[in-house]
Amino acid sequence: MIDKLEYFIALAQERHFGRAAERLGVTQPTLSAGIRQLEERLGVTLVNRGSRFQGITPEGERVLAWARRIVEDVRTMHDEIRALKLGISGHLRIAVIPTALAVVSRLTTPFFERHPGVTLEIVSQTSSEIIKGIEDFEIDLGITYLDDERLGRIDKQMLYDERYCLVTTRGNPFADNETVSWSEAASIPLCLLSNTMQNRKILNGLLGSSGTRFETVLESNSMIALIAHVRTGRFATIMPYRSAEILGLGEPMRAIRIVDPDAAYRIGLVAARRDPRPPLVAAFWSEAADAKLDR
Repeated sequence: MIDKLEYFIALAQERHFGRAAERLGVTQPTLSAGIRQLEERLGVTLVNRGSRFQGITPEGERVLAWARRIVEDVRTMHDEIRALKLGISGHLRIAVIPTALAVVSRLTTPFFERHPGVTLEIVSQTSSEIIKGIEDFEIDLGITYLDDERLGRIDKQMLYDERYCLVTTRGNPFADNETVSWSEAASIPLCLLSNTMQNRKILNGLLGSSGTRFETVLESNSMIALIAHVRTGRFATIMPYRSAEILGLGEPMRAIRIVDPDAAYRIGLVAARRDPRPPLVAAFWSEAADAKLDR
């Protein structure tokens, strides 16, 4: 039964019988037969079929939600038994908003040193993608903005406050300042994260609050791409001050705190609300609480 549920989950994710079969390491006829056996067992049609995959039925969507939960619970049971015998080990999937990617190393490095049997996978995702990934059990943990009403059904833990700085290069406006205001930052052409990012929505509000119309000359979903453009000497960007510190931006770059107002947004760790938590998730959650990133 569990293997049939895994077939169905893979098909829902890939939305293609051939790709799902390849991902699972089975033949396409084996996958198709397994889905049909699951449908017969449950007495409902799960998949709309024609010459190819045509989507999940409404009944299939409900089964899919249960399938994800059941499969994840079975995996958690195996992980807990293995942890009792061998200690913490396994693979931990963490999704992180782009502006926190530099900071996550402050959590993962000490965790890996304490648990060398663990492998880590870190992916960059938007806040919306992180919430969906947590709810669908496609990721184990997320690091995202906590001031989000969509987190109501998800466990969350405060890590630190995100504050901002103008990143520019020597010779450009405000490069010799100790601080700048949001209106000053809005007065120069900027390269910023894409409008799909929560960080960009925050910056749009802060830059626009002064009444100064700001201009975006370049957008990207990658902070690395923005920093690389700033390093050319022709651009400026806005990024979290903590990330700038960790990355150690050197000459000719400057990181200048933005004040007036001194805006701060809470960044935290999120996980599916489960009891008990998977051993890996529980261990990371506990160590993150002791990391004191807010200092």
